[in-house]
Amino acid sequence: MDEIALTQAEADALIAMEKHRVMNNRHDFPMRGESLTLSLQSPDKREHFLLDLSCGRIDLLKVKMQNRGRQVVVLVRLDLGSAPHRNPDDVEVPAPHLHVYREGYGDKWAIPVPKERFRDTSNLWATLEDFLRFCNVTQPPHIDRGLFT
Repeated sequence: MDEIALTQAEADALIAMEKHRVMNNRHDFPMRGESLTLSLQSPDKREHFLLDLSCGRIDLLKVKMQNRGRQVVVLVRLDLGSAPHRNPDDVEVPAPHLHVYREGYGDKWAIPVPKERFRDTSNLWATLEDFLRFCNVTQPPHIDRGLFT
C-alpha cells in the first residue's frame, strides 16, 4: 500500500484537530492478544480518524495506542512495554516511547514519553486518558476498563 505523505503542517493540524467518537456503543479495552479499532471524526465530520488499541499476546505490559488520519497515516503512536526503538539517526530511544508523525519519515521517529503529558505510564487506564488528551480526542469512545486496565 502506498503511504500518504503529509506535510508537517498538515500532520500537526490533524493531530491538533478536535476529535469526536462516531458511535455511542460501548467497547471493552483489548485483553491479551486482542486489538480494537474505533472511528473518530472532526466536529464538522470532514476529517476521519482511527484509534487503534492493542495488547500483547504474551506480555500484558506490551500495549500500543495509535491515532491514524486519512485511514493509513500514523499521526501518534504510544508503545508501552516494547523494545527500545532506533531512530533513523541511529539514536536509540528506550521504552516506553512516543512516535509522532515527522514529514519525510512518517512514524519512524520516536521520542521519550513526555512526563508533563503522561502522568504514569505504569497505569494503563490513566495512560489511555492521557493519550486521548494528547491526540485531542474531546469526545472519546466509550471504552470499559478491563481486568488489567
